[in-house]
Amino acid sequence: MNPIHDILQQTEAAKVIAPAIEYTDYVALDLSVNNDYLAKHKPTTAADYEHYIQRHLDHHRAKIAFGGYNEIRNLYQRSTVFKNENTDERNIHIGLDLWINEAAPIYAALEGKIHSFQNNAALGDYGPTIILEHEINGYLFHTLYGHLSLDSLKDKSVGQTIAKGEQIATLGLPPINGDYAPHLHFQIIIDMENKQGDYPGVCSAKILAFYLQNCPDPNLLLKIK
Repeated sequence: MNPIHDILQQTEAAKVIAPAIEYTDYVALDLSVNNDYLAKHKPTTAADYEHYIQRHLDHHRAKIAFGGYNEIRNLYQRSTVFKNENTDERNIHIGLDLWINEAAPIYAALEGKIHSFQNNAALGDYGPTIILEHEINGYLFHTLYGHLSLDSLKDKSVGQTIAKGEQIATLGLPPINGDYAPHLHFQIIIDMENKQGDYPGVCSAKILAFYLQNCPDPNLLLKIK
């Protein structure tokens, strides 16, 4: 196991969205191929998912729904970013999603600096995205924040110092956020593989083993119960 896994486990819990909302007001959400409701009703639009997620939150008297790491999903099939004739289908999610139907504030999980940022504007992509670089005990790794608002990219510069808990963005709404129900895609990335402003958040089964090593479970850092 990479030492960064142990480092993340030993850090204090970090909140990256709407920190006034306690973890007791979070509820797990399964958007996998095993979800019977999704299999039956086959939602396709951002509004379809927004309504489904809001019903899930209301039913559980919760404010944020979370989940999705190493989850096989069908919701990417509408986008050629994930499914086309020339590549293996990418349908396994390797970040953690935090769903809340509002433009919530987004905060840095750890002290660091801005590695890169850009608007990944294709349908089904991240939309506005910020990636931070961190170093703990000599080990470098990164955190990615996807599906943000366009304003989140203003007044940002590569190398800009960021404090833990500093607000770095607000959550984006559809269609700017890649045309999804509002949520933060939060991902830990060890090796950025020379990418800037973007990194795969969904992979194919063929290369899953690599991504599970390079992108540890974000809950190691968030520590949602």
